Amino acid sequence: MTQAAMAQDKERSQSAPLLSKLFCAFAALAVLSIAINVGGKWLGRTIALAGHTEDRTPHEIVIGNDVLSVPANAIRFEKARHDGVASRLDLYLRWPDMDGYSQAARNDFNNAGGFRHILFLSFEERMMSRDMSGRFAPIYAALIEQPGMPDKGGVTLYDFKEKSGYVNEVLAVATRPGDTPLVARCLSGPAAEESLAPCERDIHLGRQLSLTYRFPREFLPEWPQLEAAVRAKAAQYLKTGH
Repeated sequence: MTQAAMAQDKERSQSAPLLSKLFCAFAALAVLSIAINVGGKWLGRTIALAGHTEDRTPHEIVIGNDVLSVPANAIRFEKARHDGVASRLDLYLRWPDMDGYSQAARNDFNNAGGFRHILFLSFEERMMSRDMSGRFAPIYAALIEQPGMPDKGGVTLYDFKEKSGYVNEVLAVATRPGDTPLVARCLSGPAAEESLAPCERDIHLGRQLSLTYRFPREFLPEWPQLEAAVRAKAAQYLKTGH
């Protein structure tokens, strides 16, 4: 073998591992590119949904002696979207449609534009013998400052006394002929501005359930309609006695 041929063979033997490494590197980059493309689309979809789902599959949830059947897109937290026993169930619904999450309603659920349209509902076993309306006369009436301040929709707002324990809150009360008043507690000041739903009210339903629903303060003028809609939707979900 000539010296030139030997030099060529040596060059080939040295370049083969390099070519192999280059090929592996390009292959790895190609796989990585595909993974980023696919993964990016999946991640983008996940971020866009932000924990929401459009799935309307109903889930049967047992809380104490009560049974609820709720579509997945109305259940607020992903980990709660399954059948079974729970101590608490958190929902969110869009007002006034009273529906769960959908792509068409995504701006409302993501609070786009600063408009507040979402109600937050929490079902738990009943811990108190009276709901918020029932607690007005024996409890809240002694904790508020008189007189109250008239507001829209027949609602009167009361400041709590300094030592009541309800700091930065007001009590919203609306009388109902022949019935206990509608009563809710609402945050006041900066805390109210930062909250998506600064007012809350609890009601009793089912065999032993308490439902607390939170809503934007600007909904107070249409409170009777809101109360009726919440009760109707809860009755739709509830599969035990009302």
